[in-house]
Amino acid sequence: MANHINPSPESFRALRELDRAGPIQMLNLVKLRAQADYEDGTQATGAEAYATYGKLSGPIFRGLGGRIIWSGTPEQMLIGPEETEDWDIAFIAEYPDIAAFVSMVRDPAYQAVTHHRTAAVENSRLIRLKPSQSGAGFGG
Repeated sequence: MANHINPSPESFRALRELDRAGPIQMLNLVKLRAQADYEDGTQATGAEAYATYGKLSGPIFRGLGGRIIWSGTPEQMLIGPEETEDWDIAFIAEYPDIAAFVSMVRDPAYQAVTHHRTAAVENSRLIRLKPSQSGAGFGG
């Protein structure tokens, strides 16, 4: 199975084309490397490299109106392939709109720190969500 770390140009283009008013939420599932894989040979664990990415990208994210609306630590895969879907970090980031997300990704200051994420991450999923009203039941 292929690991996924960064979006392809095609998936990023499709994300931009799905333009609608209102906030977007991004479900992030992250599997960290035991040892970060920096091109320049910097030594750090995957957790340390991801923490550096979070510290440096956080002000940019928050400056565009982004916020973490949920985070948790995955404990067990109850339904799904245990051997391929093993996550260290799970969270949902919310952006005011698609333009805020695209602005962050294109921001030179953000781009200057993404190498920490790339070095830290072994595998990931980034799933765009449309917010809906929460209720007392499933499926609606």
